[in-house]
Formats: sequence, structure tokens, C-alpha cells
Amino acid sequence: MNIKKFVLNSLLLAIGALLHQITPPLVLGMKPDFSLVMLFIVILFNEDFKSCITAGLAIGIFSALTTGFPAGQLPNIIDKIITTTIIYFSIRALTGKVKEQILMMIIIAIGTLISGIVFLSSAAFLAGLPGSFNILLVSIVLPAVLINTVAGMALFNTVRLSIKRSNFKMN
Repeated sequence: MNIKKFVLNSLLLAIGALLHQITPPLVLGMKPDFSLVMLFIVILFNEDFKSCITAGLAIGIFSALTTGFPAGQLPNIIDKIITTTIIYFSIRALTGKVKEQILMMIIIAIGTLISGIVFLSSAAFLAGLPGSFNILLVSIVLPAVLINTVAGMALFNTVRLSIKRSNFKMN
């Protein structure tokens, strides 16, 4: 990986971590995870799996440090690594078959849903949930999918425009 791409990845992940930190909680201390959107953008812009999994681990650690969920540290790390892996291979399978805008919308929505389900499942297994899985899925994860998709498309278009205007070469 070249140093320019490394710096871009770092900036995107830092912005994601900052957005995650300042987002207010919705229910029971849980909040939409905007750092996921930035992670998905990093995955889209990187072809090598090693960079993507490293970014997923970094965002997992940032999310673990800022989580408001009781005993949510390890579930955050598990969720980001699994989500990164699934989204990486999904992007590679769909690239070139659908327009980039549609691809990102699908990836953000499905990725957020996968992340929420993996997080709740691992939290239920490791520490227990403060409510029923189905209630948390409907009241937290599904609204987060909607919020992340709308806000994520705005973030994606902003990042893409910034990269285009800076004449940054992605590959």
C-alpha cells in the first residue's frame, strides 16, 4: 500500500470514529454506527484484503472504546471483523455489475444490518442483552440501517467528490 492511500484510509477511519463518538444514542445507549459507513468506503477504495481487515479491526477497537452498550467491547470488535470480511467479498463480487451509487447504497444497508445482527448475537452470547433480540433488532438495528443508508450516501458522495477534485489516483 502506498503512503497516500494509507493516509486517506486513516483520515476516513478517523472521521468515522469521530462521527461514531458524537452521534447521540437512540435507545438503551445504542446508536447508529457511522464509522461503518466510512469503513465501507475504505473497503470500496482498497483492493487488498489485508488493508480492509486492518481497517475493520481499527474501527472495531474505536467502536469498543466508545460503546455505550454494557459489555459491548468484544462484540464490537467481532462484529466489525465479520462485517468487513462479508462486505469485502460482496463488493468484489458486485463491482462492475451495478453502478457505484447503487452498489454503495446496497452495501451500506446490508452491511449495517449484518453488523447489527452480528453485534446483537455476539453480545447475547457473551454478556446477554438488555432486552429481547427481536425488539432490539426492530428498535435499534433497522432504524440504524435507514439512518446509515441516507447519511452514508451523503458521506460517500462527499468523499468521492473530494477525491475526484484532489486528482487522487485510487490505484
